[in-house]
Amino acid sequence: MELPEISDFRTLFLKDAPLLDVRAPIEYRAGAFPGATNMPLLNDEERHLIGLCYKEQGQSAAIALGRKLIDGQPKANRTAQWQTFVQQHPEGALYCFRGGMRSKIAQEWIHEATGIVYPRIKGGYKALRNFLLEEINASLAEIRPIVLGGRTGAGKTVVIQQLQNSIDLEGLAWHRGSAFGSHVTPQPSQIDFENNLSIELIRHRAAQRCRLVFEDESKAIGSRHLPPLLYEKMSHSPLVILETPLQERIDNSIQEYVTSALAEYQTQFGAEEGFKKWADRASNSLLRIKKRLGGVRYKKMASRLQYAINHLKQTGNPEAHEEWISQLLTEYYDPMYDYQISQKKDRIVYSGSMTDVLNYLRSI
Repeated sequence: MELPEISDFRTLFLKDAPLLDVRAPIEYRAGAFPGATNMPLLNDEERHLIGLCYKEQGQSAAIALGRKLIDGQPKANRTAQWQTFVQQHPEGALYCFRGGMRSKIAQEWIHEATGIVYPRIKGGYKALRNFLLEEINASLAEIRPIVLGGRTGAGKTVVIQQLQNSIDLEGLAWHRGSAFGSHVTPQPSQIDFENNLSIELIRHRAAQRCRLVFEDESKAIGSRHLPPLLYEKMSHSPLVILETPLQERIDNSIQEYVTSALAEYQTQFGAEEGFKKWADRASNSLLRIKKRLGGVRYKKMASRLQYAINHLKQTGNPEAHEEWISQLLTEYYDPMYDYQISQKKDRIVYSGSMTDVLNYLRSI
């Protein structure tokens, strides 16, 4: 029986189809797709042993070793997992790295166990990945970016998230875009970041939205890099400036760097351990910019930070963080912003409050 293949990748992503990834966990961690679930045919050790056998003895010996390693209970366990997945997601598809033997074996075992003819991705992960890379360039040739700028703490992400025709790059990169911007969980791999960005672009194009709003970013968000073509295009696009009073920026920064960040750590590690890990992260984040702050200013700010941490632990009130965050904004981030915006003045097409900026961006 000829088992079916899927080659219409665009529809796959537009429909957000569930994907069964039968590659080894090490391959999955290096890069995957949103909505993909890893249920491997071979675990990492089995894949390694079969790979060595292939190099030393050839394909036939490697296939024989593979069947020996996973015959019996491993096959029964893995087939049972796949059976549950395909019954829960009948509209999905499966893939291995190149759409070859591993996905064909998975298809066969699923069919034997369930009678379900479950499709595989033609060309596998590699074909999907190449499609998404090509789509980034195709999308960037069509879209017309509008860049949203503003000082640190202005609330740019809040604006981005309220617009239909926007892409939240910091959300995709899972980083707030500053020295204090990391989350408790790691950033996605560079491959995953690019894949997710490409899918967002595909969906906007399918909805015929070509004027897309992006937050003003540097070449990297944390340790994830924007595609060079996107950064170049953003660097020459119209710029809208979000103007926010200092006190509101301080309040936003306390909410982001202290209240929300602490909640993340305590959810992950528990109240006591989470507080300690968050406090260590805040201190280390400040230490990373010590050279730029200068020794005297760093020492003063670090002292204020430590006092605020102790005050928060004792009282549960984050108000003491206002002092060091105010200094961080006005003495560190604002001078950098002033210099950077002076280089972009000719691109500014509008500036205003959050309400004004939202109304302007929606109107165009």
